[in-house]
Amino acid sequence: MMTLIVGVDIGNSTTEACVAAVREGEVAYLGSGLAATTGVKGTVPNVTGAVRAIDRALGRAGRTYAEVDTILLNEATPVISGLAMETITETIITESTMIGHNPQTPGGEGLGVGVTVAFEQLGTLHPGGDDLICVIPAAVDFEEAAAAIEAAAQRGVTVSGAIVQRDDARLIANRLTTPIPIVDEVTHVERVPLGMAAAVEVAAPGRSVRTLANSYGLATVFTLTPEETRVVAPVARALMGTRSAVVVRTPGGDVTDRRIPAGTLELHGERAKKAVDVNGGAAEIMDALKRVQPLADVVGETGSHVGGMLAGVRETMADLTGDEVATIRIRDVLAADTFVPREVRGGLAGEFALENAVALAAMVRTSRGPIEQVARALQEAARVTVRVGGVEAEMAVRGALTTPGTATPVAVLDLGGGSTDAAFALGDDASATYHAAGAGDLVTKLIGSELGIDDRELAEHVKTSPLAKVESLFHIRLEDGTVQYFDKALPAETFARVVALTEQQGMVPIPVSHGLDRIRRVRRDAKRRVFAVNALRALREVAPHGNVRGIDFVVLIGGSALDFEIPELVAEALADFGVVCGTGNVRAVEGPRNAVATGLVEAYVREEVLA
Repeated sequence: MMTLIVGVDIGNSTTEACVAAVREGEVAYLGSGLAATTGVKGTVPNVTGAVRAIDRALGRAGRTYAEVDTILLNEATPVISGLAMETITETIITESTMIGHNPQTPGGEGLGVGVTVAFEQLGTLHPGGDDLICVIPAAVDFEEAAAAIEAAAQRGVTVSGAIVQRDDARLIANRLTTPIPIVDEVTHVERVPLGMAAAVEVAAPGRSVRTLANSYGLATVFTLTPEETRVVAPVARALMGTRSAVVVRTPGGDVTDRRIPAGTLELHGERAKKAVDVNGGAAEIMDALKRVQPLADVVGETGSHVGGMLAGVRETMADLTGDEVATIRIRDVLAADTFVPREVRGGLAGEFALENAVALAAMVRTSRGPIEQVARALQEAARVTVRVGGVEAEMAVRGALTTPGTATPVAVLDLGGGSTDAAFALGDDASATYHAAGAGDLVTKLIGSELGIDDRELAEHVKTSPLAKVESLFHIRLEDGTVQYFDKALPAETFARVVALTEQQGMVPIPVSHGLDRIRRVRRDAKRRVFAVNALRALREVAPHGNVRGIDFVVLIGGSALDFEIPELVAEALADFGVVCGTGNVRAVEGPRNAVATGLVEAYVREEVLA
């Protein structure tokens, strides 16, 4: 007698289903389906996404609900992940001192040093005085500005640079007999202190400033003492990589790069407790976590971003399960060092500096209870008997072992959106499991923060797609250096832009000033800091005696295993341990998808045979 079985895996981001016909212990897979998970994993709203996945699987199999005997559901315990970003350094400018500026179209080229003077005073000055840096407000037209600077030069007055409020730098420079470095788009030009020593530097196209981005260059320009050089070091650091810059020195001015309170974390282990300052960075947090394992709970300092994030995670889980907030426990955290663009406090042109920050992902899990409610709701919606199958990690192992070329002992890494889950098996069943906070969602956040991208969808495109630079309307240069030509002209909005080569939308322009190499480096570093780190710590938790060398095979499954470079980065991290690591190919047809759904069917067949 033939039995028609549907295995359903409710994940954090996607819900997967497979349809199988079982006869006398033999199984034939007929079709599979995929849908976005609706609601938080392990809660009743999952039913909508589960029905969609089942519908698609049955459609591909050519079967109907009336023919299905049993739906098998994974033990999808609710998992809530939260993300927080704590800035731990901050650049502050006081006493009207001005840090460098980097507009898109500066004028002229070179370094100009002099004393700041208002444009209105330029016509009254005579030769023999200091070299001047002219400060030009928005009310002054570019032709008027150029004429006044040219007239001053004719009188023997040296104007060595200019600071302009409007976007007129090139228009002014192009009208001068001897072009001078000009920085424009200085929003608060009225705050520029007059009568003070200043320097303006504009680099050639494709290059960045050298003198003002060098602490000793600033010391040379402004004749600074060693102690004063120490004070201005943050200015030089913030100017690195910019094409243009202005620095004004005031007698009482000060620039400080200081650590700001980011809060503390209290890590409560089952046998030890440790408090760690977020200011110490990711390495210190993860080292403290290692010392208190196994982790029982994490508490964040009240009033900090970390404290607020952890409180929000607890409250969300409590709302879903009906449990008291005080009973919810944080089961894992992952910290990653990053940089966040922040507006410089006290700057005059909306200047930004990359500040040190720590990104933190946290995760809680709850009991099996809620999945029973999902099973009842799904049974009512599908009008088919629904059974909750075995432990999710064990089902993942069974499904992953249908990958050709695998055998036990095997470790399975499920690379998802909110968490990285590991399971290890010596036989058919998983002997150890571990759930680590942080996966694809954290990578997206890191990419967005470091590149200054506020659009989450665009950050996702950067994460999941190769990059290219559009060098003409008929050709692009790919990130590996190869060139691709086109018969038809590319869209005008992509010209001279770095683009993401997405599968669904084609070329998507990335509207940031960073070059292709910088964007690629940020993307790969973010993936390495999350997935490579999590893969190693998860495998150490499940490996015999914590020794990864005791594992022969590592199979990567889950949505993030489909990424074009994450499997490579994980394999690189495991290269020294002598393990065979690669992306799973469930049933030799599904790739890294459908492992848990397939494992549910495999476990059902085994039970039937044993019965």
